[in-house]
Amino acid sequence: MGIVVRDIVQMATAQLERCGVENAKVDAELIFRHLLKVDKMGFFKLWGTALDDATWDRYLDLITQRSQGLPLQHITGEQEFMGLTFAVTPEVLIPRQETEVLVGEVVRIIQSGNKKSYSVLDLCSGSGVIGISIVSLCKNVKVTASDVSEKAIEMTRKNAKALGVDKRMSFVKGDLFQPFKGRFKTEKFDIIVSNPPYIRSGDIAGLQVEVKDHEPLLALDGGADGLEFYRKIINDSHAHFKKDGVLALEIGHDQALDVAKIAGETERFDGIELIKDLAGKDRVLIFSY
Repeated sequence: MGIVVRDIVQMATAQLERCGVENAKVDAELIFRHLLKVDKMGFFKLWGTALDDATWDRYLDLITQRSQGLPLQHITGEQEFMGLTFAVTPEVLIPRQETEVLVGEVVRIIQSGNKKSYSVLDLCSGSGVIGISIVSLCKNVKVTASDVSEKAIEMTRKNAKALGVDKRMSFVKGDLFQPFKGRFKTEKFDIIVSNPPYIRSGDIAGLQVEVKDHEPLLALDGGADGLEFYRKIINDSHAHFKKDGVLALEIGHDQALDVAKIAGETERFDGIELIKDLAGKDRVLIFSY
């Protein structure tokens, strides 16, 4: 067709903008780089090159899918998180930048602590970004990743192996604490961390198309008030803490008071700390046991 990459990407950007896609220019470039398997430098080297018809057609097809709401990460199959590249699929929640705040707080606790080693339980692990990031950043840590979804556990295992930390992790399928309750022994941890489902059931229909139509409902729906999983985790966690245990939870921006109240009613936690994200919104609660 004789159309060069510059013009094709500009046309794709315009198409994404017309469909209301945020960061349209970035998405158009990333989809092109994904299709041709080139880095940013390779992309610019092709700037004045003409595409063959087959590549042009495939690129337009991917741009059309993005225009219709398919998440960029489901096109490229990956997402950056804490400086690491994670594989993602439609079966797991796409990692959000806000969750880096949760990871950063757990890493801070570990690095400033006085224990020689830490055992960490990552509940509702999804693609594994929380547990894998923690074990990647802290050498004195053993992480157990747990999720009710077999596909999520498979994805966590795959990411851990790709990032070279699978030897310091274990992978468990099960519903919250159920796999860690034994007749003769209950497994305990120094830190329990979780980004559980916390969207109110009635709010899901109003979410962005990228989220409500393409991300797993299992990872979004937190029940009628969005607090269902917080109640379960907080009420059951006490049996799974070692001495001076810590519970770290990501929360919705308007849930801090409600989640803190749930914890307070148990009368089992000695301290609570609220952490805000870069936008100044409530994001993480840290409970000391």
